[in-house]
Amino acid sequence: MRPTPSLQFLRPYLWKPAGPPNPAYARFFHLARQQELEQAGALKYPRLRHNGTVMRIPDFRTKYADIAEGTVAEDEVTLHGRVESVRRAGSKLIFLDLRGEFERVQGICNFGKLEDGTPLPRLKELARLLSRGDIISVRGKATRTPTGELTIQATALPELLTPSIIPLPTKLIDDESRNQQRHLDMLVNRRTTDILRLRSYLIRYLRDFFHERNFLEFQTPILAGDAGGATARPFVSSTKAVSKDVALRIAPELWLKRLVVGGVERVFELGPAFRNEGIDQTHNPEFTICEFYHAYANLDDLLSLTEALIRGAAAHCQDLISSKLTSLPPVDLAFFEAPFKHAEFIPTLESTLDFTFPDLTSPTALSDLTTLLNQHNIHLETTDEASPATSLAQLLDRLAAAYIEPLSASAPLFVTHHPVCMSPLAKSFICPKTGQAVSARAELFVGARELANMYEEENDPFEQRRKFLDQAAARTTAGAAAEGDADAGVIDESYVRALASGLPPTGGWGCGVERLVMLFSGTKKIAFFSYNRHR
Repeated sequence: MRPTPSLQFLRPYLWKPAGPPNPAYARFFHLARQQELEQAGALKYPRLRHNGTVMRIPDFRTKYADIAEGTVAEDEVTLHGRVESVRRAGSKLIFLDLRGEFERVQGICNFGKLEDGTPLPRLKELARLLSRGDIISVRGKATRTPTGELTIQATALPELLTPSIIPLPTKLIDDESRNQQRHLDMLVNRRTTDILRLRSYLIRYLRDFFHERNFLEFQTPILAGDAGGATARPFVSSTKAVSKDVALRIAPELWLKRLVVGGVERVFELGPAFRNEGIDQTHNPEFTICEFYHAYANLDDLLSLTEALIRGAAAHCQDLISSKLTSLPPVDLAFFEAPFKHAEFIPTLESTLDFTFPDLTSPTALSDLTTLLNQHNIHLETTDEASPATSLAQLLDRLAAAYIEPLSASAPLFVTHHPVCMSPLAKSFICPKTGQAVSARAELFVGARELANMYEEENDPFEQRRKFLDQAAARTTAGAAAEGDADAGVIDESYVRALASGLPPTGGWGCGVERLVMLFSGTKKIAFFSYNRHR
């Protein structure tokens, strides 16, 4: 039986690298491929039966890496994988490229080498039906061809386990197709898979890093009555279990500090967080956060621990990229050599802008600072997405983005001692250089992107409640409540009561996992990690 004519006609036109697949071609190809398999009695999805020793393709490559050319191994093994290519050499010989667990091996099905009594018509039928993307099982023996290719030489007719009804493209560069069909993007583009693999390896590295330092991992609530621990608008939902609305957490911070109060002196969590805000290259409404809290650690301890973690992660990622994730660009380890640079928030801005800041704790600080900026002809660019600053913290944050964060382009940079209005959960003190009230806080920036945030936690319940009130007042004044911010005036009284039980001096730290992956993989957009088809 010859191949279905429509398949021969449609295959070259179905996938166009520069654009999405033609829907009409896709529909007709699907039907034609289905008909072809049905006519051959091969449209089956059999249960898996293990024939002999089953081996992973990576293990097969490792075990037989030294097999000599022309030698055939004595032991028989079974490999499972996805067909990447089929090459037919006459009526009695098929060459296959088989991929499984991110590695490839060649397969040869030679009629003269089959030991299971397969008749020639069945081999011809298989050769006709096999298509790129099919998942098959091959039982055979390891050998090395005259061209030096490690190969499994089939001793039995390969079994079709899962036919591919929709053909696997050879190239896929269209952004819409890649985002809407991420599974195809992973199968076709090695870099896509390597980035996701790097993410998995980085998460394991983080866990190992903290476990080696006697931290305990906990899972804290994702749904709560109030979403505290950071300045962001939460996602709010309802539940039948309680009479009030609940919010998806924006950070696990307050729960983790309750654990420290409860006696867990070193604790961390890796898990999802949700922020009902915009999407850009470095922000996503849902992301994975890593936070740790270390009792009896100060800011200097946090800075040292951060340098060790980042340098270790860089070296770990480079080892992976040089051995397994070879489609990714190498990590420049010299870029992460210690010590990292430091820039104090207010002194750096004052030196750059060439004027002294007003008292930033004054009720008129926002208007005073705005007046000074206008007098010195300093105007921050705004867009439709970034309207003029309506709070002191927002204005200071934009000044830092314009004048401090770019200093991290050539080397990692710790921005330290932010004004107190920017850090309501951090301990504060009077800066001896400027006389301003500042926080015992630092942010790590790399390539002008924030990577980690850390500070000494406020453990005075009276001072924490006052800071919560100041924050709520500032946000209400700025119009947050009018915009529907459900958390604009909320004071987390239960957290303040927890502090009254005694939080030891504690250092806290947080980092977005996707930001780390972006840094070490060279990825430009955080939305890459989302499987939302609309992104």
